[in-house]
Amino acid sequence: MMASSYNAKDEDHHPGSVGSGGPGAVKSKKPDNTAFKQQRLPAWQPILTAGTVLPAFFMIGLIFIPIGIGLLVTSNNIKEFEVRSVAMATSYYVWNDMRVSNYEIHFWSNVFMYYGLSNFYQNHRRYVKSRDDSQLNGDKSSLLNPSKECEPYRTSDKKPIAPCGAIANSLFNDTLELFYNHPNGSRITIHLVKTGIAWWTDKHVKFRNPAGNNNNLSIVFQDTSKPVNWHKPVYELDPSDPENNGFINEDFIVWMRTAALPTFRKLYRVIQKKKDNMTPTLPPGNYSLEVTYNYPVRSFDGRKRMILSTISWMGGKNPFLGIAYITVGSVCFFLGVVLLIIHHKYGNRNNNADIPN
Repeated sequence: MMASSYNAKDEDHHPGSVGSGGPGAVKSKKPDNTAFKQQRLPAWQPILTAGTVLPAFFMIGLIFIPIGIGLLVTSNNIKEFEVRSVAMATSYYVWNDMRVSNYEIHFWSNVFMYYGLSNFYQNHRRYVKSRDDSQLNGDKSSLLNPSKECEPYRTSDKKPIAPCGAIANSLFNDTLELFYNHPNGSRITIHLVKTGIAWWTDKHVKFRNPAGNNNNLSIVFQDTSKPVNWHKPVYELDPSDPENNGFINEDFIVWMRTAALPTFRKLYRVIQKKKDNMTPTLPPGNYSLEVTYNYPVRSFDGRKRMILSTISWMGGKNPFLGIAYITVGSVCFFLGVVLLIIHHKYGNRNNNADIPN
């Protein structure tokens, strides 16, 4: 690199520049004489050689491949059981229809029960905007005067809808129950925990009931109407538990967190591990799943499913991240080998060639 003999003082005064400030002087459009505006800042540009590129490719490959294998093994160790039912998809005209299915399952640790939907586009722009966050946060004025974003689910019977909007109107309302079929012929109900399934920030920050007596939400919501597709008002979602009723009902909160893809799952219940670590959460045996069908899916050609799953330090079962790491690491390692062969075969050709004077 050659040093420049540029002198900033040479450009301090030039034709057309501002002089001593006399009247009629023309202001110069010349940029300020600074290192930034005159592009004289020091710069560094890496020189890519075989000695720097090849080790980088091999290093990425040697790091990414073991990480990917570890993530993939961890994901595969997560136990998951999924129930897909065609009958669920054909129950558009059937309400409160109950179906029973028997399955052989076995889990040791905490079990998370999910419901899944497919071909349901919760990421549609108008659907995502169709809500009133102020109303959901307990604002009294928004309760009686919801946002216009909720149209056409803003009012019903000349009363404001609470909660308003298309997201709330399409709340998933099937009921899932799990039973253990004991060898002696009896059926034991599996206790499903319905709290603790929502994000803490959603439960305690974003969603609040309007100011008033939480134990008597029917008075708080007396001047409102239930969503069009709901069978009961919001204050009857869980009357037995005031901390899980109204806008702070966790099934409702989980549904209101929209999914990014048309095929998704949402947490429904938790089956907690027994205090005795020697006792499995769901012992080996035959189980019955009872589903009360309330949620129609034929209108959007959807499908339903139920998933029982354990989790690990990386969350639920998802092999994508492990496969991605292995793929990137393998490609980098392969490119490193190819470039090493090319460099070994052709790298010294120019150095050995006779250059004429």
